[in-house]
Amino acid sequence: MGNLSQISVCIIAKNAQKTLKECLEVLKEFDEVILLDNESTDDTIKIAKDFSNVKIFSSPFIGFGPLKNLAISKAKNNWILSLDSDEVLEDEAKQIIATLKLEKHHIYGIKRKNYYDGTWIKACGWYPDFVWRLFNKTHTIFQDQSVHESLKISQNTQKIKLNIHLKHYTFFNVSQMLQKLDSYTTLATQKNIYKKSSISKAFLRFLWVFFKDYFLRSGWRYGYKGFIIAWMQANGSFFKYIKIYEKQQQEKNTK
Repeated sequence: MGNLSQISVCIIAKNAQKTLKECLEVLKEFDEVILLDNESTDDTIKIAKDFSNVKIFSSPFIGFGPLKNLAISKAKNNWILSLDSDEVLEDEAKQIIATLKLEKHHIYGIKRKNYYDGTWIKACGWYPDFVWRLFNKTHTIFQDQSVHESLKISQNTQKIKLNIHLKHYTFFNVSQMLQKLDSYTTLATQKNIYKKSSISKAFLRFLWVFFKDYFLRSGWRYGYKGFIIAWMQANGSFFKYIKIYEKQQQEKNTK
């Protein structure tokens, strides 16, 4: 189907049994799907084995950027569509990708529909959420960031936003939010340890992020779900700066 025979889909996954089957079902027409498993303990591998175009590899966690680059290195095609295991490419998006005139220095952005417990959230900064996912690996790869990884942008890179969507199962419940909050803020601390931090800065960041997401970005429109998202994102900022502060204090005390 058009360009799909020239594109390798690269996915990193860990304990993705809830979403992986739906993710892979819509990718059957692509030439190959590289699944890099991060030590899953559920049925992730079992599900992936049911799809003939999926090639399975494994790796311990080395950071999200390095993991995505490792997956890309396993792909036989130069054109890469990078997805997460909780993302589902819509049929219309697949059809448009198939007809693109792919240019080596182009990077293509896709809109994400972010869902919380079955609700598409268009507030709190969650939409439109452009992610740069279709690119030529001879032109660019991901930066070696442990979290919030992004593609390397060159002077001749042309970024093109496509009017197509990914469905993203961001969170199913509060428990999942809390787990990600702790792990992501820890990774963000490692990335931002050089930033100045203090207890007051962490608190002010909490207040600002909550006000911005709940009031200015209309989180209130989604009832308790909007409140929880704004509250969690504010806590994410708060705990990132608190963890940076604690780490910096520990380093001072050991000198």
